[in-house]
Amino acid sequence: MTKILDKTTIDKIINEASHEDLITYIEKAFTAYSSHNAIVPPVGSLTFNDPPGDMHIKYGYVRDDAHYVVKIASGFYKNPALGLSSSNGLSLVFNQKNGVLETILLDEGSLTNIRTAVAGAIVAKYMAPKNVKAIGIIGSGIQARLQLKYLKNIVNCTKVIVWGIDSNALQSYKEEMSKEGFDIEIASESKRLVRECNLIITTTPSESAIIFADDIQKGTHITAVGADTHGKQELDMAILEKAGLIVVDSLKQCRAHGEIHKAVNAGLLDNHQIIELGDVVFSGGIPGKDDDITVADLTGIATQDIQISNFVLNQLSE
Repeated sequence: MTKILDKTTIDKIINEASHEDLITYIEKAFTAYSSHNAIVPPVGSLTFNDPPGDMHIKYGYVRDDAHYVVKIASGFYKNPALGLSSSNGLSLVFNQKNGVLETILLDEGSLTNIRTAVAGAIVAKYMAPKNVKAIGIIGSGIQARLQLKYLKNIVNCTKVIVWGIDSNALQSYKEEMSKEGFDIEIASESKRLVRECNLIITTTPSESAIIFADDIQKGTHITAVGADTHGKQELDMAILEKAGLIVVDSLKQCRAHGEIHKAVNAGLLDNHQIIELGDVVFSGGIPGKDDDITVADLTGIATQDIQISNFVLNQLSE
């Protein structure tokens, strides 16, 4: 009989887990993908205009694993005004040997949120500046919170500058994340954040650039999380052109609909080094100079959903 795990059960497992264990699992998601040990078909997606939102289906399997996973996730960005979460979804976990549906992870989008935040922590582990002066967060929603939360044990910095378009949400963000031990300042404009922070995470569904190359200081790293479907963009293309190194979770996905796709189509990155995060994890680091601008483009890949599902099921069995 198919098991159904509800959000309460799943959240309890995740909340009791160590960040280090989650990072280990998701690192394996990236190395499995980049080593071509996983079968990951193209992402299925729908975009909605009124109200604005999107839905994607990510699915696949790792060779010789016990399961294959189909994940459905949505984001509807006006939901918080209705008292609803902006994200939702579930994962279907099938037996890889016989196709039997074994488990439904009815997580309501929380596992997608967690595995995305853990990916940001992994990027910071390998790419953050040695001396982080201040962390910049663009956005004030779920991912803006989780990205910072999962940086806590990775980056030795508590000074945070946050910018967004909703003043009430920013104030709520400041109150909540201050309780996590961060010193939160709200910037009145994104330019100030970019000029003062050398580790920046962008977490919005914007369709046009929010931060610009002329404002970025040398040695800054940017993790771009928001541009995960067609039409989205958070970074000025000149930032990518200026970057000494660009790391992506999936070359195929990011060229098609990630933060880099517009710059790729414009021919701005023809001579740039673009490598996958799985290769960075496998090699244990990246080459580069301390004054390089670096960018990570995260669109989310199916192996992350496979590994976060495996994590929940393994913790449950233990």
